[in-house]
Amino acid sequence: MPPRKTRGRYAAWVASAAVAAVLAVPLIGSPAHAAPGDPATASSFNLKSGPDLSAQVADLKAALPTQGVQDLLDQGNRVAKTGASCTTDPFGSGDDGNVLAPAKKLCWDPGDSATDEWIPQGMTGVSDAQTDELWGSRKPLVTAWYDKAGGKGVRLSFLDPQTAIPGDPDGRRYRHVLLVEPYYNSYNHVSYKAVDIHAGGIAWYKYYLYVADTLNGLRVFDMRSILDLNPDQNASVDDTTLDGLKSNVRDDTQIGRQNNVYYGYTYRYVMPQVASYKFVSAQGNTSAATCAATGAPKASYISVDRSATTTPALIMGEYCDSDDTHPEKGRVGTLPIDDATGLLKSANGVVAATGAFYLPRDLTQGAARYDGMYYFNRSWTTHSGSLRRATVSGGRLVDYGANITNAVGPEDLSFEHGQSVPGGGTQYLWSLTEHRMDTTDPTCTDAGSPCGRVIYAHRVTDILARP
Repeated sequence: MPPRKTRGRYAAWVASAAVAAVLAVPLIGSPAHAAPGDPATASSFNLKSGPDLSAQVADLKAALPTQGVQDLLDQGNRVAKTGASCTTDPFGSGDDGNVLAPAKKLCWDPGDSATDEWIPQGMTGVSDAQTDELWGSRKPLVTAWYDKAGGKGVRLSFLDPQTAIPGDPDGRRYRHVLLVEPYYNSYNHVSYKAVDIHAGGIAWYKYYLYVADTLNGLRVFDMRSILDLNPDQNASVDDTTLDGLKSNVRDDTQIGRQNNVYYGYTYRYVMPQVASYKFVSAQGNTSAATCAATGAPKASYISVDRSATTTPALIMGEYCDSDDTHPEKGRVGTLPIDDATGLLKSANGVVAATGAFYLPRDLTQGAARYDGMYYFNRSWTTHSGSLRRATVSGGRLVDYGANITNAVGPEDLSFEHGQSVPGGGTQYLWSLTEHRMDTTDPTCTDAGSPCGRVIYAHRVTDILARP
């Protein structure tokens, strides 16, 4: 975790976030000087389909049994807490003493809240996936974590915030699922490997889960293809698979088919990639935090905009830490979703973006849009985060209102639309925080802005009521 910066510098950061930026006049023919909020080249966000994985996925489903999301939730082996039992607080009073407290909050199981191996990043929910905001009878949230230690890739957490554990009114069961990429090994046997990406954003639409792949585009997974390596729920005995081999959930060093045994780093559930989308434009960015002004963007975070029910859209944006040499704040673009299939809408093999803007501000970790209002989560080391709003005015993306102080380490965003309730239900903006509470790190023990991992939601009306 990087050291906490001085209060003086942070005060300047907050002050700059609270007023309109002084924008440089763009030079004709010099995109590097485009002003924050200006329109960006939409075609830079265009995507094309990646390799066909249907044969590999079909072979995996013939070898391993599948489980549905509701069954997975019922068999959750970890417990999150809410209500008075959720005492983790990454909000505090805020560095400026004016934090927006969440309307809902859930705390992870102690093992997940304290681990320094897995870092939470992505956020989505069934409200993104379905107009009725239900998956069967449940209302799950899904988060993504990347393996900071390296090797195991990305895992998801499926959690239903509304269904209490019998006898534990503040308890909510959840379950991890490991993302994997299918392939044929040197013996032409179907296998799978870890998906080694940052997974800074995820978005669920119908059956499909989109995962941001920073320098490449998107990876796609299917809720109908969650594979179960331990269907008898007895981890001490290797299960016999559908193809007559074995599966093992005890060995945390192996993944995929090894010597006729299927492994998943001890995870019971693995979810294979079914498709991908690659940027059409050449990528000008690197793994550094700074950004290029042109070419393909970074896919740092994504979300679903369901406000126009006939034209749903995927919102994609960049995380950029600008400096004097690299002043770019990042870009945000819009990609069309085909509501009939749940996949992105394409023509002649290309998903054409419908618009893009240079971001008004840098350090953006998540973006959502609804009814024309953009919401941006910004973070800066282990200080209080910043929730910003913006709208399109005069053909530019401009700030709406002032800075809203929120949690330390806020990440990806997901908009709960409330369309399932006649006349419109309460809308929430969901997110999660990444920094674990480390009592040996003085940057995490500030009473005004402590560290801590939670899932949280603000009422949208509370956000819009802020000046």
